[in-house]
Amino acid sequence: MGGGILGFIRSIYQLDTLDTRFTTPSSVPYKLAAEAKKDPVGAQEGGLSKGKRAERSKWSTPEFYLYYLVFLIVIPYMFWVPFEVSRESDPRYPKFQRYLSDGWMLGRKVDVSDSQLRTIRGKIPHIFGLLVVQPLLRRVWNLFKPTRLEPGASETSPRAAEARLEQRISFDAFFGTILLTALHGTSGLKILGLLWLNYQVATRLPRKVVPWATWIFNLYILVTMKVYDGYRFKTFVNLIPFAPDSLLDLASWMDNQQGLLNRWHILFNITILRLISFNLDYAWMTDRQGGSPIEKKQLDPANLSERDRVGTPAPKNNYSFRNYFAYAIYAPLYLAGPILTFNDYISQCRYKSASIELSRTVKYGIRCLLVLLAMEFVLHFNYANAISNARPDWSSYTPAQIALLSFFKLHIIWLKLLVPWRLFRFWALVDGIDPPENMLRCVSDNYSTLSFWRSWHRSFYRWTLRYIYIPLGGSNFKTLVSAAYSTVTYLAVFMFVAIWHDVDFQLLVWSWLIVAFFLPEIAAGYLFPRRKWEGRPTAYRVLCCVGAVGNVLMMISANVVGFGGGVDAMKALWEGLFRGLSGISFLTGSCLALFVGIQVMFEIRQSELRKGIDLKC
Repeated sequence: MGGGILGFIRSIYQLDTLDTRFTTPSSVPYKLAAEAKKDPVGAQEGGLSKGKRAERSKWSTPEFYLYYLVFLIVIPYMFWVPFEVSRESDPRYPKFQRYLSDGWMLGRKVDVSDSQLRTIRGKIPHIFGLLVVQPLLRRVWNLFKPTRLEPGASETSPRAAEARLEQRISFDAFFGTILLTALHGTSGLKILGLLWLNYQVATRLPRKVVPWATWIFNLYILVTMKVYDGYRFKTFVNLIPFAPDSLLDLASWMDNQQGLLNRWHILFNITILRLISFNLDYAWMTDRQGGSPIEKKQLDPANLSERDRVGTPAPKNNYSFRNYFAYAIYAPLYLAGPILTFNDYISQCRYKSASIELSRTVKYGIRCLLVLLAMEFVLHFNYANAISNARPDWSSYTPAQIALLSFFKLHIIWLKLLVPWRLFRFWALVDGIDPPENMLRCVSDNYSTLSFWRSWHRSFYRWTLRYIYIPLGGSNFKTLVSAAYSTVTYLAVFMFVAIWHDVDFQLLVWSWLIVAFFLPEIAAGYLFPRRKWEGRPTAYRVLCCVGAVGNVLMMISANVVGFGGGVDAMKALWEGLFRGLSGISFLTGSCLALFVGIQVMFEIRQSELRKGIDLKC
């Protein structure tokens, strides 16, 4: 019994439970990969050969036993320092006490001083309610609108796929309309208007100008919807010469009917990505000549690989306004994602993804609850946000306290994103759609700037690859000219990411810092290639680890600027670290601890390689 329970717990934390995309090559259909894994010969044929580049395990070596000892000392210390300054006995407690609220865990207060975090935490019961109600309503809808097939017809036949698509899309459009009205009230009309305008850009303009027009239109919306506070009705009416008072009164009334989430434009960023996805998928579909790509490649449409689901265009008649509307406001993913491309959405509406299994979905749901519990624990015992919001005299804090409060503030940002992303993806899985997992690794399990971007908000990363990075030509650092062009490409990607988050100079600085921190890592890869160190693997591992320590320090600095308090916060952090002997001692100890932690990160990835898994992050 005990072994069974431990085995179940281990299965909850397997990569396959998190997302089958992590254990199945993107070019291999999930069914084929699952069958291939059952025997070594099949694994070779399925492109799942194991451990070609993996090193021998180091978990039981004396070196790693020393690292375990360091972990036993350092990890509790890292939690204790911010907890100690969050206690009522701390003399600075009255300065940030007003930012705390009543909690439910061991008599502790809870720090929900971050407005976004407070909103997310307050809406979690509503999300769970929708997670139950929407799938049940779909079942009722399917009873009244069944898929009618001829006797003996296969459930994977083209006709059955069209019937399933019609059944799902009709419900998604119906439920999405209700959700849009409930969430945004009369502002739903603005969203509908923007969707219609974007659809006209895709379907009415000449093919050559569609990509440019799509980017210009959507960037314009990104900027102006915040500048003009969500396009208030009264603002438009004031532009009409001699507008009657009755029209102004109507506009004012409509501005006040804003639904449950009155600031619709704050959450519309994620929908912008879907609008761009539809337009570019549609434009690339029109470039296709001849018959269906599925027929040309002799693929099974009911068992496509993820790459084929994303890259294979739907039939032209599937790019209708109703299908586009249902995709743009698909309820489980509408507010925060993860991001699913239009082609992938249509494909999964036609054929249910084989990766959706009840046991896996249940385990994923349990993992969601554990993440929620972890967030609650941190918010009850670490008041990093409240301390920061109180604008304290940082000189009264030791370098260790400043550094670890900043460190945990980044973890709180990670948690407040992770919780809704996991819950919304769980809702989609329950509803029969498998979107990409957004968070692959804990924010602490990253040592590479490039890899960090691949694993943080992963669906957005994949979106930028498909719609920005690859169309711009990707990257090539073999010559100075190509390196300069590649740097411009990276700047274009991350400046869009910054503007997408918010029209804010602080975030633009963050985007420039990220690109600046990419360059040393890329240069190091060219200066110290692995092949030249094949005879000295340990020396190469130590060299990489030293560079990775610097990477981690740079990543922490960049994210403190972008999401943890700005340039002033980063300045205070580094000033504290170089303030006297105590600061330098802590920085030295931190670098040594990071060295140990990164060695463990290296070995985690080697363990994955030994299982035939290469996540490239």
